[in-house]
Parts: sequence; C-alpha cells; structure tokens
Amino acid sequence: MKILKKAKENLFIILIILIYIVLFVFKQDMGLSSIKNSVYYIKEMLMIMPVIFVLTALLDAWIPRGKITKYLGEESKSKGVILSFVLGSISAGPVYAAFPFCVMLLKKGASVRNIVIILSSWAVIKAPMLLNETKFLGVKFMAVRWVLTVIAIMIFSWLTAKMVKKEEIPLDREDKSILQINRSACMGCTLCSKNYPETFEMRGSKAIVKDTGSTLDTVKLAKVIKDCPTNAITYNGINAALRDSVPNNDPKL
Repeated sequence: MKILKKAKENLFIILIILIYIVLFVFKQDMGLSSIKNSVYYIKEMLMIMPVIFVLTALLDAWIPRGKITKYLGEESKSKGVILSFVLGSISAGPVYAAFPFCVMLLKKGASVRNIVIILSSWAVIKAPMLLNETKFLGVKFMAVRWVLTVIAIMIFSWLTAKMVKKEEIPLDREDKSILQINRSACMGCTLCSKNYPETFEMRGSKAIVKDTGSTLDTVKLAKVIKDCPTNAITYNGINAALRDSVPNNDPKL
C-alpha cells in the first residue's frame, strides 16, 4: 500500500523516467539528447532558484499582507489587472522562477485571476522579449502579437478565476498558522469588523484581515471566530467548527 501511495504521489516523475527508457530503447540518440538537455536545465535551475527563494522570502517579509490584498486581491479590479501585467512584463529570468513568487502572493491575498496574468505576462509579453521580437520581426508584428496576446490573457485569466477557487490550490499548509478569511464563504455580515475592528475591516462586500503588525487579542479573536455565521475565519487551522473543544483563553485558540 505504501509503495502504491508513493507511486501515485510521484506519478509524473515515474512517467518521465518511463519516457526516457522508451527513448533509449527505440531511439538512443534522442534519449541521450534528452538527458543532456534535462541536465542543462537542472543545472540552470540550481543556479537560479536559490536566489529566487531568497528574494521571495525578503518580499514576503517586507510587503504587508494588506498591501497585496489591496492592490492584487479580489477587490483590486482594474488596478489589480494593470499591476499584474506590469509585474509580469518587467520580470527577468525563466518562467519557472515566477512560481515561488506567485505562491507567496497567493498566500498574502492575491486573486487567482491576477496570478494567472502575472504568470502569462512573465512567459509571453515581458519587456526584454518584446525588444528582441521588434528587432527580428518588426514593430508591427510585435504590436499585433502583443495586443492579441493581452486579449487572450484577459480571457483565460477570467475563465481560470471562474473555474479554479483559491481554496482548491494546494498551497503549503504552513499557511494554517496565519489568520485567514475564506472570502468565498464570507457573507459580509460585518460581525468581525464590528466586534474586532483592530484586526478586521470590510472591503467591498467582504471582510479582510488588516495588517496590524500587533499581537492578537486571542480572547476577542476566539469570540469572533465563534460568532462567524459561515465559519469563514481560520487561525492556526482552527475555526468555528471546533469552538466547543477550544477554550477562548487558549493562546492557539
């Protein structure tokens, strides 16, 4: 059973290994070429990714959650879309470097739509690539291709946001140590912002967590979590569904 479980967890890697084996058996030259290319990209990733992880950690520490929610969250609307295009377009480095950065943004409140725009812009319309495209294919080609690509990104980002909810994305579960509001579940009743305004506020028709930078009042927070009618507030992985077994004065709620 453990072997089957491990195999399911690593199905993609197993599939890649099988493809390499098939290539070596039937087309040895292609198999060798594939191995060389894979080794080259692994070396490139080992050089680039540590720097990306450090930069992402610094940005995570420096940029308050409230700022990300305000400018890239669900309620950011057109300004969030524009900022996402700018962030993706001025990026440098291969697109896989964008994933740790985007995971950090998701955890801090960015919307699925804006994350799709950042990733797509990073991949196909970043400024260095547009300059090379102009040089080799001309301004007209670059401009037409850029406009059509932006339109496509807008459509696909909207569709992705409709089809994929943030709660379905398998983010690192260290996220559970953060005070969160499930915006899909939040009904905008304003109880949390009225009972604990130092930590919660309303933005549009939904509640958000303010970036207060202060120690949480666990007694107040426990009451707010308990009173939330839709169990939308979570802290340390605990929400109102567990209120009967969690004392209000517990530091971990």
